[in-house]
Amino acid sequence: MENATPSRTALGVARMRALHQFSPQAGLFRDPYAIAILGEAAPAARELEQEDERRRRMRLFVAARARFAEDWLAAAVRRGVRQLVALGAGLDTFSLRNPYPDLSVFEVDHPATQAWKRKCIADSGLAEPTATRFVPVDFERQSLSTELAAAGLRSSEPSFFIWLGVVPYLTKEAIFNTLSWIAGFPGSEVVFDYSEPAENRDAAGQAALAFHAARVASVGEPWISFFVPAELAKSLGELGFDEIEDIESGDLAARFSKAPKGMTNTSGGHIIRARRTA
Repeated sequence: MENATPSRTALGVARMRALHQFSPQAGLFRDPYAIAILGEAAPAARELEQEDERRRRMRLFVAARARFAEDWLAAAVRRGVRQLVALGAGLDTFSLRNPYPDLSVFEVDHPATQAWKRKCIADSGLAEPTATRFVPVDFERQSLSTELAAAGLRSSEPSFFIWLGVVPYLTKEAIFNTLSWIAGFPGSEVVFDYSEPAENRDAAGQAALAFHAARVASVGEPWISFFVPAELAKSLGELGFDEIEDIESGDLAARFSKAPKGMTNTSGGHIIRARRTA
């Protein structure tokens, strides 16, 4: 992504969330603002007819990972968590839908992408949510902790972190620096997605990886970091996370819908939840 250019992949994901609202599986994840925030860039319902199987599976994964993250956020709020940090929020609309009056939301994104999002909100006639603080950060060049502290995030209190559609685009150094920082919060919890390397996949999985990796690379936002599940779990444990749940993308949508287990596997993708209870 160029420094002054909004993320093209963030737009693609937002269009999938919007298109999902027209689909027979819309109940998996309902988002009343997904279409509105896109304005003229919003998809039409007829685009569902043009979906091939790979695109359908990716759309279901995008919807299911958001559902997974927000379900666990709800559980955290019930435990008393009152701070949410959305890392690489893109055009996600949780801050507009936030049902928790006393939950402070911190949206973190690349400066260009965040400025674009705020313009999309204004252009759609929506008001910026008063409980949300927008924090522009370049993950590779700025200190996340410094910028969030300046925005009012309290490091002495438990926080929930949603980090979707970002990790594959970052260096492992940046990823683990962020995870280490998150682990420093008392009662911290993070949900993020990642992808397995080609050598961990069968032929179909390798083909799916090649397809999706080529698409994001073509818009200048290549995937650069991949993880082996057991190795990632070990690393998270070493950081202090003691409650870890890792779900393959093929099983994720089935968790919330009638799809058979494994049927919706997208490309060796996973979503993982890690919490530090001690």
